[in-house]
Amino acid sequence: MRYGVRAGGRTGHRLTALVVASLLLISCRTSSTSSKTPSKGPSKSPTPAIGIAFTGPTTVNLREDLGPRANVVSTLQHGERLEVLEMRRRFVRVRTSKGLEGWTDVNYLLSQQQVGDLDKLAAFAAKLPSQGKGTTFDSLNVHTAPSRQAPSFTQIPEGGASDVLLHRVSPRVAVMPAPAAPIRTKGKAANKNAPPKSAKQGKEPPPPPPPAPSPPANWVDLSRPRAADLGGDAVAAAPEPRKPIPMDDWYLVRTRDGKAGWVLARQISMSIPDEVAQYAEGHVITGYLSLGKVGSTDKDNWLWTTTSVGSQGLDFDSFRVFVWSIKRSRYETAYIERNVKGHYPIEARPGSGEDAAFSVVVEDKDGQVYKKTYEFSGYRVKLVSKEPRPEPAAVPEVRTTGNFEEVQMVQKVSWSDKLRDVRKRWFGR
Repeated sequence: MRYGVRAGGRTGHRLTALVVASLLLISCRTSSTSSKTPSKGPSKSPTPAIGIAFTGPTTVNLREDLGPRANVVSTLQHGERLEVLEMRRRFVRVRTSKGLEGWTDVNYLLSQQQVGDLDKLAAFAAKLPSQGKGTTFDSLNVHTAPSRQAPSFTQIPEGGASDVLLHRVSPRVAVMPAPAAPIRTKGKAANKNAPPKSAKQGKEPPPPPPPAPSPPANWVDLSRPRAADLGGDAVAAAPEPRKPIPMDDWYLVRTRDGKAGWVLARQISMSIPDEVAQYAEGHVITGYLSLGKVGSTDKDNWLWTTTSVGSQGLDFDSFRVFVWSIKRSRYETAYIERNVKGHYPIEARPGSGEDAAFSVVVEDKDGQVYKKTYEFSGYRVKLVSKEPRPEPAAVPEVRTTGNFEEVQMVQKVSWSDKLRDVRKRWFGR
């Protein structure tokens, strides 16, 4: 009885082991078979990149196909690095760091060259004196160049303030980057060795045109009156006047985070207090600087510049000094000059006594540009110096380009890094 139980137990163990071994064998065969089974097709390799670009505006929609109604694949953020895959006129197909591909406008992208030029422009703008704080009426795009069609690389929010640095007038023309390569049209390639097409053989040439009709016998009478019959010089027809080229005023601004770029001047309002701005008399305030506090009050004496409509090319055509009258509790004009040809920069040295001063750059009657310095005390403003203005430095330009080829950046190696590298090669540490 006991032997039977033991035998049965041994038999059960053997059967269990046999079942397990069979299952393992089947699974191994299945896995080996599946591994040897050929795939349905070769995996599609990613499209090679022809260059890199960076997102210019704060946000950009990346679309699945060309056209404004195509599905949005992703929303790109400012400064995002992208791989350029294809270009079609003003549209570019790019790939994000997450592998998403889509189309966007070329004016929303910046090349490595433009990013480097923007860094140079920001470094140049950091050294320029501010002509006053400007406030935006609405969200305002900052462009790489003074043109509506130039790429926008950042945005000033509504009510945001920035330093106004320079002024420029430019024609309202498009600044479009040149395409990287000509667009190829589909069709049969022409045979270069084929002779030029000629008229079909066997076809007669067209008949010559009929002779011109002879003039009428009284053609002289029909030609009157002549200029001589009018009894004076013939009046020449006046040529049609040329249409004026539309122009835009632009400001070079410096944002709070140190970026520099161009914005439409009409979208910027100088943030001088309203109790002073009310005396603008319809002119546009182009600059304002504080000349110091008035006594123990919280009021400032101000230097400001204004321009009238139509004075394009000038930074200002009038400047004025406002002082706060403690006795009358209002601002009054201490000094004013009109009909001047003024240029940036204006500079001020605030003070509470005789040490307050300011300078303006104006063009004199002799055509020369001078820097005039004035001292200011109370209601007295007097000219203390007049010297030729040195030629201003050229503003770095952000070059337009349609080329997004990757540029290899050369890193400068310091002497300490070189010595560290030599020590590592010699001593292994």
